[in-house]
Amino acid sequence: MAVNQDTKFIFITGGVVSSLGKGIASASIGLLLKSRGLKVTILKLDPYLNVDPGTLSPYQHGEVFVTDDGAETDLDLGHYERFIDENLTCKNNTTTGQIYYSVIKKERRGDYLGKTVQVIPHVTDEIKYRIRSAGSEDVIYDVIIAEVGGTIGDIESLPFLEAIRQLCLEAGRENTLNIHLTLVPYIKAAGEFKTKPTQHSVMRLREIGIQADILLCRCENKIEDELKNKIGLFCNVPQDAVIEATDVETIYEVPLLFEEGGLGELIAQKLNLKAAPPDLRKWRDFVDNVKNPEKDVTIAICGKYVELKDSYKSIIESFIHAGSGCRARVKLKWIDSVEIETNGVGDVFDDVDGILIPGGFGNRGIEGKIETAKFARENKIPFFGICLGMQCAIIDFARNVCKMENAHGSEFSSQTKFPVIDIMEEQKNLSNLGGTMRLGLYKCDITSGTKIHAIYGQTQINERHRHRYEVNNLYLKDFAKSGLIATGINPDTNLVETVELTGHPWFIGVQFHPELKSRVLEPHPLFYNFIKASLKHQEDRLA
Repeated sequence: MAVNQDTKFIFITGGVVSSLGKGIASASIGLLLKSRGLKVTILKLDPYLNVDPGTLSPYQHGEVFVTDDGAETDLDLGHYERFIDENLTCKNNTTTGQIYYSVIKKERRGDYLGKTVQVIPHVTDEIKYRIRSAGSEDVIYDVIIAEVGGTIGDIESLPFLEAIRQLCLEAGRENTLNIHLTLVPYIKAAGEFKTKPTQHSVMRLREIGIQADILLCRCENKIEDELKNKIGLFCNVPQDAVIEATDVETIYEVPLLFEEGGLGELIAQKLNLKAAPPDLRKWRDFVDNVKNPEKDVTIAICGKYVELKDSYKSIIESFIHAGSGCRARVKLKWIDSVEIETNGVGDVFDDVDGILIPGGFGNRGIEGKIETAKFARENKIPFFGICLGMQCAIIDFARNVCKMENAHGSEFSSQTKFPVIDIMEEQKNLSNLGGTMRLGLYKCDITSGTKIHAIYGQTQINERHRHRYEVNNLYLKDFAKSGLIATGINPDTNLVETVELTGHPWFIGVQFHPELKSRVLEPHPLFYNFIKASLKHQEDRLA
């Protein structure tokens, strides 16, 4: 279990509208507490009925974040990991689907001894168990933070809120804290902020039996003390517990904004935490680097989900981390691979300093990605291929360098004579798609003397995966003869993990997802090195 009698619980809910930033608020609170020397973990409670987001379209749910233990989770877990610098597990993301699936399995086994299975107590007991057991089994946490997805008033989240109400009673009010993130809109025509939406949102919470202890007020600009006093009066919250959450340039400013507003100290006082003074010096330096870069670098991301940037959330954040380390602002140029497939490359990449092709699934836009990899290869532009991005680079190389006519991946063509990318053996007879890919942390042995070895500085690494298809080892010798070398191999399965192209300034493909392990104060070495190579290419291009 992750709790003892001293563990405190913080529950974070959202009201008025969705997309206010509960995930960032939860991660920021986690950082403020961890900076005070406390052991913290964060749990996401998602109200949808899917067991996990693994089979959801990125257009529906954004990025699927994968943990070390192979859990496919909500993208907010990426924010949690990046802010509190902790590896989370499958126990840090719970969906309604998981809850009901567990309860129904228990009922089928006869665990309930003939009782009528109901939302209360059986579903709510399962939710409380998930909250109490969040995080790593071998750690006793000072604070467990639980974020409830959705918006107050949604019917889907009611069982979670009822479980929280019960847990507050069971653990005691001195050990629990309810933080409500709400919107205080500014009506331009009236020239004033409006507090009524917040009042109604808090009222809905109280109807459920939960009293907000702290309000985080999303607003465009600073709100005056008089308005805070009004909000506090009508929401039954002290004025000092009404905290501004104004818009900022970067999400990494949010913890600093909260700290300046007194949130960290307020939480420590209300929960009677034995906390040290906060140490946010390195975080402030990072934010300063992000806001005051010395140079710009332009990276093209050629993908098929570019209309929804959240599909590539961890990649975006990894570039911010790496850019800060290089004192550079990374300007992302989004390229729809379908457009490349339809209209060709043209002058799309004339102003870019590096090209990245991210992961993805399905046939749509695949030829555009292959054409993009070819352009980067032929024009000596720094190239970074991740998962499907690496596979597209290999298909291009097989077709256009090794002269394997119509070479392809078996995911896209079952008739190709040269299936240079093929489905993994253990994936061939699967009937279920959910949670059955190669997921989570796997080893990779790196060849000494290669570019990958120089970047990592070690001969064995561990990275996170999410894929069904692999490089076909039958063609590795042909690739190597022409200059595309497999430089990283999984020691247990012999699967190709990394490739690099000789005679090119920076051309690397990886089967894993390095973006999932990049942290704010520790940029992933591949992203950091890619930005450095792109800056060098920029110098040469401008010269």
